[in-house]
Amino acid sequence: MNKPLIIIALSATIGALGCASMPSPQELDQQALAIIKSSFRDQGIAKVDRLNQDLGQQACSSDTPPSEAVAKQIEAASMATIKWPAGGQYLGDWREGEKLAQNGRGMTWTDPTTSNNGGNCYNCHQISKAEISYGTIGPSLYQYGKLRGVSDPASPTSAPIVQYTWGKLWNSKAYAACSNMPRFGHAGLLNEKQMQDIMALLLDPKSPVNQ
Repeated sequence: MNKPLIIIALSATIGALGCASMPSPQELDQQALAIIKSSFRDQGIAKVDRLNQDLGQQACSSDTPPSEAVAKQIEAASMATIKWPAGGQYLGDWREGEKLAQNGRGMTWTDPTTSNNGGNCYNCHQISKAEISYGTIGPSLYQYGKLRGVSDPASPTSAPIVQYTWGKLWNSKAYAACSNMPRFGHAGLLNEKQMQDIMALLLDPKSPVNQ
């Protein structure tokens, strides 16, 4: 939990209690969490349980980074959640993947449960050379497959980057405990077909990403 936020949210309470009865950091965290949860409500598909943090979220939103042992624990637990594609089919249609990369819709309270989310990839990455507006939170993915030697993307054994990319998209914390990248598969943000289409955008030699 972010300590500056805690101090601001509870400053009046702390002032009233005085220094002699200053709450412990753990008590402050619990009080702040209660205040935050009390200001939200379930509405549409957006539920208050979105505020519940797993081990990785708790450890990585702390003032200090997790210890090496905790980081390895987070990565191992995250790796165990990865669901590999049925029949080993990693790639879909890169054209559909490009549409997903451009689409930032989804997961708001007004969205129906039957609607598909977008990938919103350009919010953090450069992907296609033709795209002139993109975020820089993440590294450039232009020529992602070409630079990594993907010659036969249909066969993951011939290019380990294919399996790695699927795993990174599914649950990024499997490879970096405090990754900022959305956990697309683990969080149910993208379905398997959408994941395959994003994979094709990144790895298919015919994709504009690899031209």
